[in-house]
Amino acid sequence: MDSVFVTVGTTSFDELIREVSSEKVTQILQDLGYRKLILQIGRGSVEPKPIVGTNFTLEVYRFKDSIADDIKNATLVISHAGAGTCLETLEAGKSLVVVINEELMNNHQLELAKQLHSDGHLLYCTCSTLSETLQKLDSTSLNPFPSGHPERFSAFLDKVLGFE
Repeated sequence: MDSVFVTVGTTSFDELIREVSSEKVTQILQDLGYRKLILQIGRGSVEPKPIVGTNFTLEVYRFKDSIADDIKNATLVISHAGAGTCLETLEAGKSLVVVINEELMNNHQLELAKQLHSDGHLLYCTCSTLSETLQKLDSTSLNPFPSGHPERFSAFLDKVLGFE
């Protein structure tokens, strides 16, 4: 069963959870062939009601010791632009859509997402453009992330964040 995993990490990103669980976006996901949506909502105050249906399932949880299995079992991951989540998802070879939290000050997440997008590894958008981004998603156009070299990712992060 094709599934989508959405993660906000340990933070709160209610706008993303609200948008991705909206009727509009869940219908787009169903139209794309996804049958399961798993939301990791962190500390957020928006907690969508689970759906158990014959054609579509929505599961919600706050935290787990590890999200590795959720990433591994997903066909598509939608995430905040946390560096750890991006690395884990890309190294797992999963399609990734990063949603930028525009409310963050000094948004290094935007810089990271832009660079990984320009390298062809992921798509990024804002909550207001998520539905459009999903509608034109073509996973085959994304470049695999070179795995097995976390030091490269660390050096890349240092460069993006200006620590070189």
